[in-house]
Formats: sequence, C-alpha cells, structure tokens
Amino acid sequence: MIIKVIGFSYSTNTLRVLSCLNELGIPYQLDAPANFAVTKEEDYLANKHPFGKIPVLYDGDYKIAESRAICRYLVSKYQGKYNNTILIPNDIHEAGLVEEFISYEAFYYEPPASKIVYYELFLKTPESEIVKQALKEINKVLDVFDKLLEGKEYLNGGFSLADLFYCPCAYYIYSTHADLWDKRPNVKKWLDRLRNRDAWKMSLEKKNKL
Repeated sequence: MIIKVIGFSYSTNTLRVLSCLNELGIPYQLDAPANFAVTKEEDYLANKHPFGKIPVLYDGDYKIAESRAICRYLVSKYQGKYNNTILIPNDIHEAGLVEEFISYEAFYYEPPASKIVYYELFLKTPESEIVKQALKEINKVLDVFDKLLEGKEYLNGGFSLADLFYCPCAYYIYSTHADLWDKRPNVKKWLDRLRNRDAWKMSLEKKNKL
C-alpha cells in the first residue's frame, strides 16, 4: 500500500517529509487539504492532528504526525529498502551526532528561520520587528554553522537526516536573503550541495505556489 502524505507542498514541514521520502526512494502520494480551514475542523483535529497542523502521514493503517517524527519513522522502517541512501548511520555514536545536529536545527535554527519565512513570505510583512530580530538571530546561528562546517561537506561529514532538515527554510529565506549564506563560504557550499541533491529537486517539483 502506497504511503499517503496530507499536507501543502509549499509548507516547510511538508517539504521536509517529501525530501525524506525522495531521499529514501519511497513511493508516496501527496494529498492537499482543500484549504487551511480544513485543518481546524473537528474531524481533522480528532482524527489527523490534535493541534490542526500538517503534515500527517499514513502508512497503511498507521498514522503519524509532526515532520521530524515522521522522518525518523521513515528512516527506521524503510532505510535501505528502496536504495542505499543512509540518513541515520547504524553506528550508535554517529547516529548520536546526527541527532545532535537535528537538535541544533530544532532549537536554534528553525525558530528564527521559520519566523522569517512566515512573516516575510506568507504574511508579506518583511519590515516587521519580528523579522528584524529573527534576522539577527539567524546571523548568529549561521556564524556557528560556518565554523562547524569547516573542512566538511555535510554537518556529520556525510549527508544525513540532519542536513535534510535545514533545507526547507533555507530554500525560502535564500530567495530574499541570499547574503546570509553567500557571505559564509562553508555555509554557502553546504547549501549548494543540499539544493543540488536530486531528492530535493524532486520535492520542489511537487511544490505549488504560496
């Protein structure tokens, strides 16, 4: 039975899941709700996501929500089944480092990055104080990452689930703030590698307009 993803293809969280599916070579079907209002309806809250969010993934009768949890589930069940891509290494120490970089993404990078995406591109308020503060924060975060990426192609040396998690927000922010990456040589090379991966390009092919 083919995997089904409920979500909007332009959503950063949905793009994160689609990219993981494509990296692992997993066949899937993307079903977009009619509109955002659907995600707040009683049936959706009761049966898909209690907080009215996307994406939600169905693997047969099994349902799981939250993009990072979905990706971890997909790796646990399907890594190595459809191709040779390894997103979480079998070595426990290497896997721990991947999780470390995923935590950096969730707690230091994503909070300011998601604000920039939401307020600039969705609400169309690029001059808001929230965006200005988020840009200051993301500058500090990327300074750290430029040091962490010194001498490496990817965060953990080889491409992993950690790298994949950073790409959706970066994709949107780069369109208006390319200098954030371009003025940091290690970060720029890293982002270029991520954007040129076939799985990421496949994910963008499903992306509809904002």
